[in-house]
Amino acid sequence: MDIITSKDNEVYKGLKKLKTKKYRDLEQLFLAEGRKFLEFKETPKMIIFKEGIAEEVVEMAKDHDCKKIMLGEKLFKELTSQENSQGVIICYNSKANQLDDLTDNVVVLNRVADPGNLGTIIRVADAAGFKDIILTKGSVDCYNDKTVRSSMGSILSMNIYYIEEEKIVDLLKNKGYKIVVTALEEDSIPYTKMKLEKKNAFIFGNEGDGVSQSIIQLSDEKVIIPIYGTAESLNVAMATGILLYDVRNRLENR
Repeated sequence: MDIITSKDNEVYKGLKKLKTKKYRDLEQLFLAEGRKFLEFKETPKMIIFKEGIAEEVVEMAKDHDCKKIMLGEKLFKELTSQENSQGVIICYNSKANQLDDLTDNVVVLNRVADPGNLGTIIRVADAAGFKDIILTKGSVDCYNDKTVRSSMGSILSMNIYYIEEEKIVDLLKNKGYKIVVTALEEDSIPYTKMKLEKKNAFIFGNEGDGVSQSIIQLSDEKVIIPIYGTAESLNVAMATGILLYDVRNRLENR
């Protein structure tokens, strides 16, 4: 296994560039950190260990047929995004998803900005049995290190797409989806009373502004999650989880 100790090494310089969205998009690669990722079946492009890591950790990667390198401690410290790193960073190819392959129930996120929220939404959508998440452009990058970490590995199994906000409604309607938005409108109904069709798109909005009015006005149904206590609102990731598990329960009992 190669040990890299020079910051001028081309492999190291390429890995460090992946900390920026521009280079991740260009190379169609992203980084995921932590030993947990060694347990997943997806084949990485490369596995990076910190020099001096326990041999048992290196052994965990034996079944992955990919390039493996070690970085000197100083170089690894510059690459890691965690204060208490486990000494393992995995480089993956980004998935090339096609909008023609959408499933019957999709999650749409309108300008969600917080990477931790996005990672949690990816995780809960995966747990609830959804496969597709569409984000309007202007949303946070799904391969942001905090998003990847918060997804707890679900980023590897979900199909994630980005599309311009002004095109999202036409796309969904042309594909036959009923559009359900979460919105605090006068004619919004409790989410438990929404009616599901064969194909449904569930839209959640920005943490501060919610779903944009242009999308709300063209939606088929507006729903709310009632607040029974004194809380002003729910975190978007929590709201997504509540609604998606209600949908999953209905689909399982059809």
